[in-house]
Amino acid sequence: MSRRVLIGSAVAMGAGAGFLGLRALAAPQQRFPLTLSDAEWRKRLSPAQYAVLRQAHTERAFTSPLDKEKRAGTFVCAGCALPLFSSKTKFDSGTGWPSFWAPLPDAVGTGRDFDLGVLRIEVHCRRCGGHLGHVFDDGPRPTGKRYCMNGTAMKFVASKI
Repeated sequence: MSRRVLIGSAVAMGAGAGFLGLRALAAPQQRFPLTLSDAEWRKRLSPAQYAVLRQAHTERAFTSPLDKEKRAGTFVCAGCALPLFSSKTKFDSGTGWPSFWAPLPDAVGTGRDFDLGVLRIEVHCRRCGGHLGHVFDDGPRPTGKRYCMNGTAMKFVASKI
């Protein structure tokens, strides 16, 4: 084995170990007001909802009807029904996922996510800890934020007028 290959392998292994260490730091076990067993979550949620909310999967872009939802109302957590976003803050980001420029007060929490090898800010439900999506700094005014959410993680409740 050449010295170059040996050094390259050592650097790659070190980077991998560092990546795994960062990932472990990024996902501390938190306690949430609503905590259920894995079996209870599986019973409560559809397989797609479970994959997104409990395993942090991402639905395919342009597959959620909530991406095109235009009515007045509230987007609530599919896991615990906590109100998360108002339709007043929803906008069409063109990404294929429901996007908002702000959550409702005290509705969501955030954490660091290194799953793709780069830092992203993960958004979760404050009450049940369900994974909702990620927030980015490329949204519209007034916040400049784009809360890019999985439609599967939410349900829509239309306003009664």
